[in-house]
Amino acid sequence: MKKNITIAIDGFSSTGKSTIAKELAKKLAYLYVDTGAMYRAVTLYAMQNGFFKDNSFLENLFLKELDKIELEFIFNPDLGFSQMYLNGKNVEREIRGLDVSKLVSKIATISEVRKKLVAQQKEYGKSKGVVMDGRDIGTVVFPNAELKLFMTASPEKRAQRRYKELLDRGDDITYDEILKNVQHRDFIDSNRKDSPLRKADDAIEFDNSNLGLEDQFERIYNLALDKIKEINS
Repeated sequence: MKKNITIAIDGFSSTGKSTIAKELAKKLAYLYVDTGAMYRAVTLYAMQNGFFKDNSFLENLFLKELDKIELEFIFNPDLGFSQMYLNGKNVEREIRGLDVSKLVSKIATISEVRKKLVAQQKEYGKSKGVVMDGRDIGTVVFPNAELKLFMTASPEKRAQRRYKELLDRGDDITYDEILKNVQHRDFIDSNRKDSPLRKADDAIEFDNSNLGLEDQFERIYNLALDKIKEINS
């Protein structure tokens, strides 16, 4: 029987991790898991239930309700990929907005949240044949993943990509707002005490500041094929 592998893709926000991971999983017929969507969904729950109030976060009250948060990826056959459901409701559009982006790094610093989500993420990967992207996949969730990638690009380039994406959605935002958000998230993600964003020692780094998506995908796809061949030889 052909052996599958685990592919861990980490990196900074708006580096195209999810786009690459989604296409890679589709091409390999693997499960795709967007861990960023999970943290965003938890953030949305906190926002909807009033735990962000007057520029402060009511963390103790929020943690008392952590067990009430149920996350599930449900495959959408029309789109060809899974979407995030929060307590039974499709929240894919809501979690992609700038309001959630501004607060998600705060939620991601909370150890209790990370413990809950990492446990769920590990379950997804028990049978291998998974492509998972996030901030700590190769360092914490799957430290023994057969293929690890680390995506990076300049803050300005990433802000441009995110700005275009939100404009296409019809959001009323400015480039400066996006750039500040990208830089703020970089700082928090890289400096949090629990599972900070960092490149795993055995990860392959991709700086895609000036690399086209198609070229980048082909390189990564070939890396995956080589690793699968190696595991099965």
